[in-house]
Amino acid sequence: MNKSNPMTDTSLPANWFSRLAHPGVFLSWSRNWIAPLAALTIILFTIGLWYSFFNSPPDYQMGETVRIMYIHVPSAWLSQMIYTLMAVSAIGTLVWRHPMADMSMKAAAPLGAAFTAVALFTGALWGRPTWGTFWEWDGRMTSTLVLFLMYLGLVALWRTFEGQARGTRIIAIFTLVGALNIPIIKFSVDWWNTLHQPSIIKADGLSMPASIYTPLLIMVVAFTALFFTLHLVGMRTEILRHRANSLERRHVSARNGTSSGTTS
Repeated sequence: MNKSNPMTDTSLPANWFSRLAHPGVFLSWSRNWIAPLAALTIILFTIGLWYSFFNSPPDYQMGETVRIMYIHVPSAWLSQMIYTLMAVSAIGTLVWRHPMADMSMKAAAPLGAAFTAVALFTGALWGRPTWGTFWEWDGRMTSTLVLFLMYLGLVALWRTFEGQARGTRIIAIFTLVGALNIPIIKFSVDWWNTLHQPSIIKADGLSMPASIYTPLLIMVVAFTALFFTLHLVGMRTEILRHRANSLERRHVSARNGTSSGTTS
């Protein structure tokens, strides 16, 4: 018995959870979210950038260089959040073998690599005037560099195992193993001596004034909205690409079958 391809199958499953993540249903409901998310992203970035660079005071220690934080911190947050999302998707691939989990991992990997690269670059720019060096092999910097290399490796694996179900499971396993690096990044400032400052959120309140924390929070939300917008677009693109490849294979197969029938 031939199993239907969920990427091209138009029949809808009865279970509501399966319907929600079915490729056809996903294309339908996600279409209505892209424009609002894009508009929200633009609005948040407009407000956040204005507050960050024109309406927030310089830090009493770091001066104007503190403004790099408004790009660095959201990028660093996303570098870890995206990989966590990929790890959850990897569980969906290994446990339920759901194709949308595969699409989520594949669409998120290059985005995670991009945001991690921005975090490393802005961190180096921020570190030179603050610490006197562009790079130091401390716990957080090194573990973030490892995260960036892991993203690049996963992107390469997706290209290597293109269209192979077995390859998808291998990538999911590698993704889950790599997730061990996320708590290392998070708690490295507590476990080892590091140039990085500890978390700004403490039991007795925030460790920075509201005039700096407010634009930072807006920029974190703006970057997060940007990721989800690009992630939705990336997943939709992967689904449509799979359907186009499937139609092309059917066309080639039908053409070859016709040619064989004519020659015989």
